[in-house]
Amino acid sequence: MTNPDQPRPQSVGRDKIRIDGPLKVTGTAPYAYEQPTENPAYVFPLISGIVKGKVRSIDEAAARALPGVLDILTHKNAPRLLAKADPELYILQGPEIHYRGEYIGAVIAETPEIARHAASLVRVDYDDEGGDTAFRLNHPDEYNPKRINTGIPADSKKGDFQAAFAAAPVTVDAEYTTPYEHHNPLEAHSIIAQWDKERLDGVLGVLGERPHLKIYEGSQGVGMAQILLAPLLGLLPAQIEIISPYVGGAFGSKGIPHPPTMLTALAAKLLPGRPVKYMLTRQQMFRSVGHRLTTHQRVRLGATPDGKLTATAHNVVQSTARLKQFAEQTANATRHMYAAENRETTHRMVPLDIPPATFMRAPGEFPGMFALETAMDELAVKLGIDPIELRVLNEPELDPEEDKPHSSRHLVECLRQGAELFGWEERSPQPGTRQEGEWVYGMGVASTTYPRQLTMPTKARVVYGGGKYRVELTAADIGTGAWTVLTQIAADALKVPEDQIDLRIGQTGLPLAYLAGGSTGTYNWGSAIMVAAVQFRDKHGETPAEGAEAEGSAYFPDEAKKLALHAYGAHFAEVKVSSVTGEIRVTRLLGVYDAGRIINPRTANSQFIGGMTMGISGALHEESYLDARPGYGHVVNSDFAGYHIAANADAPDVQARWIEYPDYNFGPTGAKGIGEIGVVGVPAAIGNAIYNATGKRLRELPFTPDKLLE
Repeated sequence: MTNPDQPRPQSVGRDKIRIDGPLKVTGTAPYAYEQPTENPAYVFPLISGIVKGKVRSIDEAAARALPGVLDILTHKNAPRLLAKADPELYILQGPEIHYRGEYIGAVIAETPEIARHAASLVRVDYDDEGGDTAFRLNHPDEYNPKRINTGIPADSKKGDFQAAFAAAPVTVDAEYTTPYEHHNPLEAHSIIAQWDKERLDGVLGVLGERPHLKIYEGSQGVGMAQILLAPLLGLLPAQIEIISPYVGGAFGSKGIPHPPTMLTALAAKLLPGRPVKYMLTRQQMFRSVGHRLTTHQRVRLGATPDGKLTATAHNVVQSTARLKQFAEQTANATRHMYAAENRETTHRMVPLDIPPATFMRAPGEFPGMFALETAMDELAVKLGIDPIELRVLNEPELDPEEDKPHSSRHLVECLRQGAELFGWEERSPQPGTRQEGEWVYGMGVASTTYPRQLTMPTKARVVYGGGKYRVELTAADIGTGAWTVLTQIAADALKVPEDQIDLRIGQTGLPLAYLAGGSTGTYNWGSAIMVAAVQFRDKHGETPAEGAEAEGSAYFPDEAKKLALHAYGAHFAEVKVSSVTGEIRVTRLLGVYDAGRIINPRTANSQFIGGMTMGISGALHEESYLDARPGYGHVVNSDFAGYHIAANADAPDVQARWIEYPDYNFGPTGAKGIGEIGVVGVPAAIGNAIYNATGKRLRELPFTPDKLLE
């Protein structure tokens, strides 16, 4: 141990290379599918060829005759699930079909090639009941979900919006749409599942055995997955072991278990004691692991001639699966962003026979802020006011929704600093002012925000042994740098060098922590680690005995309940648009963020520019084309040939800056969340820049050339 009286440089706040970096660049970090197994079998799924109905018959004869086929899993021989705790995971329990591409079985074989070939030999007959996959307004089954993601009310109302909007001298009334999008992390979903028996020991000796399921899987939260799988499988959480030390990207798709996990677990149960492996193909990623739902949004703004907002309304209609609701909080940011005495927000769901949606980076705020921040730009144009000044003019003293003081809100400073760094003074409010050859240039701005999320209690444990401090919790590193920043936090909390910290995350059996999602990881897990460290030192002092340990739970001060807690920022975009082809290029993108204390500048910068690049991708490229004709209901561009994501050439100059105001109402780390605010608002900034270049307002994502040439 170091001498506690000797000065030691702080770890938190320092630029540190990733602890897991060398393993990843040398290809020696084992991801889920690469975990060592003996004599594995392989799964390839059978999927429904209709949208809705029932399986009438399955002809397995040709597949079973193929050498190397071990078994074929269908609803006729699938192990029974105990409880329908999650409709999405309640698979193969009957012949019913809820969406095209739903799992109706699987081939289990000695090799993945045999499994895939055998699956193509299975013949299925159906009772086809048609189904409805077409998202549209005025759907006869449209409904009010009452509550939306994060548990907040679907609707909100203050003042008299209708009267204030009717009386407003200047108004904007526009509709905005966002498409289906699908997660495409570098690591496709992959699972290894194995059933065996574990011995139960008691004070009187061996009490017996019970089933034990071991799963290797890329997961944003192994503890949450364990809790969600247990009731379906009829197990106690302790009977399920999940290991996920490294995750090759997730963006929400690996936040909770999806049907591939259950399919692999059920297949493995037919081969007790033998591991069964399944890695989704890129095409399969578009079927069964979630997506970002599609939205239609109407935003209305009323203002005085000098730009003061008097009325705001944000009315959202969005898709959901009939099988399982997922309702994004699309209008939530509008409730908190700008001051207006009269306002309303609503969410309505259109139930369809499609796969369930799930979290996708910045769920709700990403599509919602595209609409709001574009509408704010439209209002600025109508008023003849600089769009930055319009936002500053409507900066609220209290949170507009909750009437609470802000814990910290430095949005104006982000806008001002970003304007100076970006050269905003060179922007002309007149569209088409700057042109070089066929290219016209423009600049745009948009705000970004993401709230602090309420999470389940998170715990951490510190154990001393062998000269090191083992720090344990079921956190996850999904490529964001958790291995590194949690080590930094632990080192400072325990007042030891980083090389004395032995961090253990990404597996069950450790203290339960909330998943990596909602920009909660660092401040939530870090808080638990800091509290555990304080408990450890209070209990064991500076010279702990071998095996000394202590636990602690994440701490948030009581006064935080009286405050509005959000992260903020501003995005600045410069684009060039071809006057010949309509091609759009983002030439520069800058983000300036108010994100509390920055634990590690290197990993934070990576998160910010990664989010901004994903924002470029959503603005210019990403769209899943769902063929909604009767009898189809599938995504037609389900590969990288048809579903485009941003490449290096799409993001030539992406930079992030931040203003650092630690906010201890988010927890003792002083950090806010940074995973989402890098992506929120980027499409609006780009769209506003396109308007500044061309004079054409685009209200539909993505911004493809055909929309400019119409």
